[in-house]
Amino acid sequence: MGLEEWVLSIMEKLGYLGIAFLMFLDNVFPPIPSEIIMPSAGYTASKGELTLIGVIIAGSVGSILAAMLLYWVGRKVPQQQLFHFIERYGKYLRIQVKDLEKALTWFNKHGHRIVFFGRMIPAVRSLISIPAGMSRMPFGKFMLYSSAGTVIWTSFLAYLGYHFSENQALMIVILQRVSYLILTIVMLYLLWWAIKKFYLSKSNRNS
Repeated sequence: MGLEEWVLSIMEKLGYLGIAFLMFLDNVFPPIPSEIIMPSAGYTASKGELTLIGVIIAGSVGSILAAMLLYWVGRKVPQQQLFHFIERYGKYLRIQVKDLEKALTWFNKHGHRIVFFGRMIPAVRSLISIPAGMSRMPFGKFMLYSSAGTVIWTSFLAYLGYHFSENQALMIVILQRVSYLILTIVMLYLLWWAIKKFYLSKSNRNS
């Protein structure tokens, strides 16, 4: 049984609860991608077995619950213990210490807004919550940014599966182009941030 067939079988048996469960796993175990889960859920909704709004809510709830868990792991577990755990068991979760270090550097360098964008970027999505907790980002602010990014991403993927699942080639093209668009927006934001910081630093030196 392929991954897509397994995902659909979980949805058939558990419905909305299955979608929430799968999206929870997507954030904790990156090899189970939301790019398969939510379009498959959207396709199921297009057949009348589920509703599109129910699919979006279930997917968002599962994803946000996982983000909350990872946030509190980052906040409560001492950094050295967390790195040691990933070094020892990360291979089972497909997470490496260098991935977490990169996410932490990204977060510290670019601030809280990266949580919003990070929820829509593969691989980063599952890791960005941990450095947010490690950096003690206010929980309310984390939930606001994380939830906004999550709802946008799950809605897009579900809508894609709902309307284009019969045309797999077109769906893949749309998904790729939107992913490139999100990455471009993030890169432009980071470039603007770097230029702004440079000129503020230069202004402070000249004053």
